[in-house]
Amino acid sequence: MARQPVNPAGLKHDSVASNEVVRAIPWTASSRPPSSLPLRPESNLPPAYRLGWDQTRPRPCRKSRFVPVAAGGQFGSNLKKHPRPEIPRKTIYRLSIYLRCLQRLRQNGLETVSSEALARAAGVKPTQLRKDLTYFGQFGTRGLGYEVETLAKMIGDLLGTNRLQPVVLVGVGSLGTALLRYRGFEQEGFEIVGAFDAELQRHRDADLRVPLFPMERLAEIVTENHVRMAIVSVPAAAAQPVINRLIELGVVGILNFAPIVPAVPDHVTVNNVNLAIELENLSYFIQD
Repeated sequence: MARQPVNPAGLKHDSVASNEVVRAIPWTASSRPPSSLPLRPESNLPPAYRLGWDQTRPRPCRKSRFVPVAAGGQFGSNLKKHPRPEIPRKTIYRLSIYLRCLQRLRQNGLETVSSEALARAAGVKPTQLRKDLTYFGQFGTRGLGYEVETLAKMIGDLLGTNRLQPVVLVGVGSLGTALLRYRGFEQEGFEIVGAFDAELQRHRDADLRVPLFPMERLAEIVTENHVRMAIVSVPAAAAQPVINRLIELGVVGILNFAPIVPAVPDHVTVNNVNLAIELENLSYFIQD
């Protein structure tokens, strides 16, 4: 079995590989951070920009081992958690893998699958798969396994992908444009209802099928479409103010491609994707 990637340098980041939520504390939307927190070295930046930290610098933060199945309401309101149990972050990641395996089995016309066969397709041990599926209660038939359609629906309902969820993208540069051209989001249950950029007149080679709006219309589009998730692909200096604004508008899930670890309140989940860190991780395993 191939070795699993590790983080030998102990970097505090939240990447696709690590699948951990990193939340910096404390957080306020309108005030400066306490003087004890390390600021970015660019002292000439506006105070709002100093709420984020450079990933290479020490920062006070904490890692949450678990991710709520259902997040709370609007920012600043009294949060009410869903009565369902909290599921470990790594289990949520594996459930996504199981779902894709089940989708392939369904496309091949298979109606049932054993735990051994599904675990082999997902690259995990059968005992791990059965443990992960205990969050749905006891089901499945001994000797026959799981019904593919039923299990796929249960996982999809839990992950919220059985219905089309609205998403906004902020930052339509090279990376943002590439993300907008990707057609797999809708197949997985996510619809980008609008893209936002401060420079609408910038030349873009791709023919965008998603409507492009100025930042001034962010609140309007988020409110009208009941958006709770966003993709951020802006430069590092602009990332924290953009994320602050999204949180104020009720966004509670953010996929962040900016090279900072943003400060967010506890009820907001941020997945930070840093491709350079992923390459560093791979570099460790190819050393002679």
